[in-house]
Amino acid sequence: MNTSRLLGRAATATAVVAGTLVVAVPAFAHVEVESETAQALAANATVTFTAEAESTTAGLAGFQVVLPEGIAPADVALADAPAGWTLAATADGYTVGGPALAPGKDAVYKITVKQLPDAGELVFKTLETYGDGRIDRWIELPKAGTKPEHPAPTLKLAAAAPGAAPIGTPSVAPTGATPSASGAPSAPATPSVPAAPSAPATAAAPATASGAPGVTAASPSAAATASAGDSSSAAPIALGVAAVVVLAAGGAWWWRRKRSGSG
Repeated sequence: MNTSRLLGRAATATAVVAGTLVVAVPAFAHVEVESETAQALAANATVTFTAEAESTTAGLAGFQVVLPEGIAPADVALADAPAGWTLAATADGYTVGGPALAPGKDAVYKITVKQLPDAGELVFKTLETYGDGRIDRWIELPKAGTKPEHPAPTLKLAAAAPGAAPIGTPSVAPTGATPSASGAPSAPATPSVPAAPSAPATAAAPATASGAPGVTAASPSAAATASAGDSSSAAPIALGVAAVVVLAAGGAWWWRRKRSGSG
């Protein structure tokens, strides 16, 4: 008799404690975020969002997300989502959604980010919408070590890989600023010395044994001109000598005739 009463009391106490625990721990349907490439400066990273449905009368229909600093709306693309869902960029993030899912069905979608920023964690504040118009705001951040009831999805990032750099920023110094092996810069800072001018005409003027063209001192036309000048100057002299000879001969003839007549 006493044993039965003790067992009954124990069962009642257990039920009360269990009921108290169930009431004390509310069940919140969080929006979780994860990535296989959760590393700072990771390029083309796929980020997955999972939203737990908590309504038994309406299904999840869409999300509005505010992107963390360092990710531009134009750098986000939809990688995977429920059938009929699409993504559209907004001023500070994006919206993704479509036909409402069945009540109680979790929503899972993925985005591709061009490059994750150089940060320790990324916060994606999210507004969750159901097919009946209900909106849950997952935008709260921890304060003073307390856990918020509607925390914003947060992705923890590992440190960037060695040598990683933001896309579009050179990871090494430009080649023009890199010194060569000899210690001198590969691209000289002083202007290059202009090429030496071609040899002046006076250097090519003297005659050569090979008779290079353009040398006037050895050209055939000059020699012919010189010869013609000598011939033309000798002709008058020859004529003068002949005239003197003729006159002398005539004078001698006239003198002989006159002398023979007088005798």
